[in-house]
Amino acid sequence: MKVFGFAGYSGAGKTTLLEALIPRFVAAGLRVSLLKHAHHHFDIDRPGKDSYRLREAGCGEVLLVSGQRWALMHELRDAPEPTFEEQIARFSDCDLVLVEGFKHMPVPKLEVHRPSVGKPLIATDENEHIVAVATDEPEVVVKLTRRPVLPLNNPAAIAEFILQHQGFV
Repeated sequence: MKVFGFAGYSGAGKTTLLEALIPRFVAAGLRVSLLKHAHHHFDIDRPGKDSYRLREAGCGEVLLVSGQRWALMHELRDAPEPTFEEQIARFSDCDLVLVEGFKHMPVPKLEVHRPSVGKPLIATDENEHIVAVATDEPEVVVKLTRRPVLPLNNPAAIAEFILQHQGFV
């Protein structure tokens, strides 16, 4: 499995870009999975549902299964968060694992940057894992980095760049 990441501050448009890229990767014949890091408490289960109640009662894991999908919820219960490598290893075999977040993991990644968000560029000389920057203001960002700068509003060009970078074309 090849791994490619997306980094950027909240509000930059990482998820929106991924929504536009994933169908292009699938159309290219790739099996794609995604790992998204959440920096805050989250719950995919709803209070009052049986699975929620049983997990809250103390189950370490709850596996929900239907004819369309399955989901495994694992409670850490004060255990440390699994390492990045442990998380990637949980995926079924696929061609490409996309990673949203994990800014400092040593995997190739694209920075999604909007100057209007008011945050600094992550693609500095010290962060060699960022291989390109996608932005809505290329004329501003090109002056700040030596990385390739891609137009954020052109997901086809971004997809092509990633496919080439990962060796799929």
